[in-house]
Amino acid sequence: MRLIDTHAHLHFHQFEKDLDQIIKKLDSHKFAFVVNVGIDVEDSKKAIALSEKYEKLYCSIGIHPHEASGAPEDFLHTFEELLKNEKVVAIGECGLDYYRMLSPKELQREVFEKQLKFAKDVDMPVIVHIRDAYDEAYEILSKVGLPTSGGVVHAFSADEEWALKFVELGMYIGIGGPVTYPNNHTLRRVVRVVGIENILIETDCPYLAPQPVRGRRNEPIYVRFVVEEIAKILDMDIEDAVETIVKNAEELFKP
Repeated sequence: MRLIDTHAHLHFHQFEKDLDQIIKKLDSHKFAFVVNVGIDVEDSKKAIALSEKYEKLYCSIGIHPHEASGAPEDFLHTFEELLKNEKVVAIGECGLDYYRMLSPKELQREVFEKQLKFAKDVDMPVIVHIRDAYDEAYEILSKVGLPTSGGVVHAFSADEEWALKFVELGMYIGIGGPVTYPNNHTLRRVVRVVGIENILIETDCPYLAPQPVRGRRNEPIYVRFVVEEIAKILDMDIEDAVETIVKNAEELFKP
């Protein structure tokens, strides 16, 4: 059974001491690839550097909504240069986060729109972060549009009605550890409604560890708990489920 993690942060400090061991596990668990996600300009450079070091790591470049207020004026020029690296497969994570409000709403919207337009110009898929801002994020995505390759709503946290709206726009739904939490009935309904053909699996490691390892540092191999839960929800053979999801990811990111 091949596995995949479409959203990881392996360049974060939580993995400094044992990263080589974490990466070795990718081979033993038959990973196709992992997308290591950037959250600002300098962090994106770190994601690229790590992806160059390990064969199965790819990366994205982006500015997280929390980091919007610190985005350099010329960040898109820097992104143009970073895109010359063949390990870069997406733009993001970008989007809106009105839960913690670490950057003003207006700046979040501005930086999000710039990245969406840039992704369209360079025809790269987008990794979108949304929290407590689904109305406005949907409005911006509808207005600006998606690159032809589409995108994914990472760590999806809304209901099935919202999920279908984003699928209709041409986006995948990113499902991670929270789908395994006993009380998260909403996310399990989302999985049932959108179906396997519209799902990607992710960890968002080091965060959001699935239920069997909840409270511990998350890592790519724990994505198996996510796909096991998805297969159970959809009453599918796990190998059939994960193979479809891997194909979804390959279609979107084209590593």
